[in-house]
Amino acid sequence: MFTVEQRDGFRERVQRLAEEDERVVAGALVGSLAVDAADRFSDVDLTFGIADDVRVADVLDDWTRTLIDELHAVRLADLERGPSTYRVFLLPEALQLDLSMTPAALFRPAGPRFRLLFGETATDEPDPLAPPVAGDLFISTPAVAGDVFGWGVIYTLHARACIERGRLWQAEHYVGAVRDHALSLACLRQGLPVQARGYDDLPAETLGQFDDAHVGALEHQALRAALAASVLALMREGADTRLPYADVVAERLADLR
Repeated sequence: MFTVEQRDGFRERVQRLAEEDERVVAGALVGSLAVDAADRFSDVDLTFGIADDVRVADVLDDWTRTLIDELHAVRLADLERGPSTYRVFLLPEALQLDLSMTPAALFRPAGPRFRLLFGETATDEPDPLAPPVAGDLFISTPAVAGDVFGWGVIYTLHARACIERGRLWQAEHYVGAVRDHALSLACLRQGLPVQARGYDDLPAETLGQFDDAHVGALEHQALRAALAASVLALMREGADTRLPYADVVAERLADLR
């Protein structure tokens, strides 16, 4: 697992990318690092404002190539939220990087955990946000193998952090998410419906590999054991699906299996 010094080094490298790119006109640190509330398990969250005459997608794709080439990043998942595009990476030592980009005219804090590093934020009032949809427990994931696997990895990192922080109910939730994404990947691979509808139709041999993935008790050891079994199942499904980066991810999560 990453050290605080390694995390700081990766964060500084990403910030230098912004300083070297004229298309980036503003940047901010978000999340726990922005309010000096980070702990040993906090990841890196950075957001940037992009010049209005530049396509955000072009900058994000250019940066993705650089992060892969220079920092050996693995792209896990994308998420669209209003005008912002989020891209999540797995860096060496199992460090998660959340990177988001927004057109400069719409670049503003999305919450209180926001520290402006350079540039300016938009001064006009934002459009009202749509109310959340009741019943959404997880971020909506397309039924695409790479996305299912990527979000499973993200929930793995969340689960680990929650266990170590003693947030046991939250950890149980995320351990279940890892298991469910592994099962969904198995369903996709075998041509069955996802989102639990196909679970019972999986072969007994496949389901047997998930026997230890259920949380037996709300305590650290049981949560770690269930997470390890769930991660093992997710890595196995990623390999069987022949995702090109599954072996790299498995190596970086080896301590969790």
